Amino acid sequence: MLSDNWYVLNKVTFDYQKEENPVETHVREVYDRGNGAAILLYNSTQKTVILTRQFRLPTFLNGNKTGMMIEVCAGLLDKDHPEQCIIRETEEETGYRLSIVHKVFETYMSPGAVTEILYLFVGEYDAKMKVSNGGGLETEQENIEVLELSFDEAFAMIQTGDIKDAKTIMLLQYAKLNNLV
Repeated sequence: MLSDNWYVLNKVTFDYQKEENPVETHVREVYDRGNGAAILLYNSTQKTVILTRQFRLPTFLNGNKTGMMIEVCAGLLDKDHPEQCIIRETEEETGYRLSIVHKVFETYMSPGAVTEILYLFVGEYDAKMKVSNGGGLETEQENIEVLELSFDEAFAMIQTGDIKDAKTIMLLQYAKLNNLV
């Protein structure tokens, strides 16, 4: 173990057998941050989606001048079942209380270095489901801006580069391919 400060960073040495070649010894660092869930909230009647905007330090350190990212609602499972997690995170971050979510797929977002599996969901919302302003939890130092955008505007933001988050791009593309909005 190299670090367990925020998440766990391990250095792993393993033998790898290549086809018709001798065994090779590999050394890799693997980051374990737990598994997560994300959701695209959509309104098929209004043709809108709910996204969030928040500061993401790693993007700032890698050239994002403001560090601000537009994303779907997401969070770590924290030992919850993925559906329970995303329902909780949706209310905390966006202020919408959902009772039904639909899992669309799961994915490894960065399999070369990170163990995380991300469970991706979609969920339909309407104004009656709004129970708070959202914004995240102060105890988790979250400062989340909730955005309601037309689906067409959000989808166009992929092309303009205003949306660069992989999970968001994947879920917006899923919505377009499946005619959700």
